[in-house]
Amino acid sequence: MLIANPRASRAAYPDALRRVMNIASADESGSWLSHWPLVGSARTPLRALPDLAARLGVASVSVKDESCRSPLGSFKALGAPSALVRLVRRLRRTHDLDPQGLITGRYAAQLADLTVISATDGNHGRALAAAARAIGCGCVIVLHANVDAERERAISAYGARIVRIAGNYDESVVCAAQLAQANGWYVVSDTSYDGYEAIPRDVMQGYGVIAAEAAAQAAQHDGWPFTHVLLQGGVGGLAAGVASYLWERDGARRPHFIVVEPRQADCLYQSALAGRAAKATGSVDSVMAGLACGEASPLAWDFLELCIDHFMLIDDEDAVRAMRGLAAGSERDVPLVAGESGAAGIAGLEALMRDPALARQAGLDASSRVLAINTEGATAPSVYRRCVGDTADAVLARQRAWLNRAAVAA
Repeated sequence: MLIANPRASRAAYPDALRRVMNIASADESGSWLSHWPLVGSARTPLRALPDLAARLGVASVSVKDESCRSPLGSFKALGAPSALVRLVRRLRRTHDLDPQGLITGRYAAQLADLTVISATDGNHGRALAAAARAIGCGCVIVLHANVDAERERAISAYGARIVRIAGNYDESVVCAAQLAQANGWYVVSDTSYDGYEAIPRDVMQGYGVIAAEAAAQAAQHDGWPFTHVLLQGGVGGLAAGVASYLWERDGARRPHFIVVEPRQADCLYQSALAGRAAKATGSVDSVMAGLACGEASPLAWDFLELCIDHFMLIDDEDAVRAMRGLAAGSERDVPLVAGESGAAGIAGLEALMRDPALARQAGLDASSRVLAINTEGATAPSVYRRCVGDTADAVLARQRAWLNRAAVAA
């Protein structure tokens, strides 16, 4: 399913939005995180997949591979830590805390009385737990019923206290807010709600680093800009962070943005239909766990409403098919470890190109230069193996062999 967004604008990036999120703040977040050992200063690879592009009938397909951004395994390594640094600096404004010193633990003794909390589908909670441990504050993570034990263990490994609830993601968000109010903790969430926007903004701002790197890498490679960018949905944070950066950078010449969501977790698709931040209509239970969100972030929607050209829905089978294709690679396409949510952008592209009418509607043709973001690696290894039929380690071994052959050939 694909719908056009009649409110999408080709005007310059509005000043009202720039006052909320902007390139300068995104670049500042990237600079801070470059000093954190779990992120560092190295850019993630932008992988060209020429065989996939030829098969689909587009000029090029590039994948920004966030699976290797950090040992945390996902793009979330950019969001929660950025927001936590900004939160602590606001709370301790009179202490003039240096961001580099914060993220490397220089002020841990002063922050032991501070506790942060968040709900998560897995990756955001893991990133927040790791950042809290690095900074020196306490961390509580609320997990809903569909978060598997592997993801729970990955979060606990960074010292977070886990609170389990029987409900879904949206209910875990409510629980986190209630616990924070009762205990004097601070919510560091990637979704906004009434009266809570500063921290979700800071989370989204961190994701602009991905856009900055991808644009620079494309320019260095062949100088041609992307015509289309496919972005995972969820509550909308990634899409807003990346799209706003490229919109401010390119203005009216910005790429064509397409948001991809699971069919049963269609909150952004429904928002596009309603013209306001809305709730999903499905079961909100998808193999794409990171995108299984039932309610759009109102703050993210403020950005998405004005720049996303199309919203589309895919099935779990589409994501699994894309995971397998990326893992297999080909003669000219390097194998990639893409988790269930990480493969969604490529899954959306493949679904569009299988239907000529949908491809035309999205403006995809032989001249299109497409960017997708692999937002996560095998963050749940057993789920990955079940979907792909192989382990992430085996795929990474094939990737190393492919890269070695490419280096010799060059």
